[in-house]
Amino acid sequence: MRRKILLGLAVVASALLTVNVSAQSDFPTKPVKIVVPFPPGGGTDIVGRLIGARLSEQWKQPVIVENRPGASGNIGADYVARQPADGYTLLITSAPFAIAPAVFDNLNFDPVKNFTPITQIATVPLILVTRPDSPVKNMADLIALARKDGEKVSFGSFGNGSPAHLVGESIKQLANVKMTHVPYKGGAAAIPDVVSGQLTFAVLDAIAIAPLIKSGQLRALAIMGTKRSPALPDVPTLAQSGIAFESVGWHAIFAPAHMSRALAERLNKDINAVSAMPEIREKIISGGSIPADPPWTVDTWTAQFQRDVQTWGDIARKSGAKND
Repeated sequence: MRRKILLGLAVVASALLTVNVSAQSDFPTKPVKIVVPFPPGGGTDIVGRLIGARLSEQWKQPVIVENRPGASGNIGADYVARQPADGYTLLITSAPFAIAPAVFDNLNFDPVKNFTPITQIATVPLILVTRPDSPVKNMADLIALARKDGEKVSFGSFGNGSPAHLVGESIKQLANVKMTHVPYKGGAAAIPDVVSGQLTFAVLDAIAIAPLIKSGQLRALAIMGTKRSPALPDVPTLAQSGIAFESVGWHAIFAPAHMSRALAERLNKDINAVSAMPEIREKIISGGSIPADPPWTVDTWTAQFQRDVQTWGDIARKSGAKND
């Protein structure tokens, strides 16, 4: 009797495995939705539409990019967290997703527990800039000035609790200096105050301000990440400038939690293949981002994402940063 039961269980398990493998090989059999938790026209939206168009060609199914903006990306993320983990609803988002638990009270989702990381498409570096005639020519000058003038040294960012704000806080913590944070609603709003000298420097999106750096309207001090930007090869990284902080913004794909391993790896493989297309890489680079190279696996991206949640969270909690 026991042998028959075990044999029956083996048959059932084999059948379920066959169904699961078949389901993954047939995916997708209907339209796939990629949710962008930000307004149309931004960097995440542009990358999402680039990837979605190529996936649609590859999958022979419509890939619909849907914007669900609000609450710094939290509304769209919360929506995706509540969808089935069947691959038909995905989230493309950026680094504030990893920061959210530390800077928002009463968050309706947990980025680690409620999502399956699929892959990172590109890093989105932030860059420290000052006015072109500033006596601050590099990070050593900036730290020396902060040690001398303390809170008179001011830095702008695109909002309380934003990655740009936390980069400034990390510099304060690592260099043991004082500086005053000035939040703006959007990075562009800080540029006139940098140019006029009202701000000592600002931490801004490299994608948006690369043209101003190239034209000489702003001076770049350092860029975030582990490598220099192909668009701005003369700008050193923060770590190369003596501040050992390498966390960087990114565009990445997530799915709802509890997705099967087979489906997560299938999505990872297909999205990585599309992201590696020369025309997609060229568009990502021309926009100021850095394509993932080598591509991330499900395991490597999951591990890195969890480190990001911890790293950004530690900075936010230590500084007391909260999102408005």
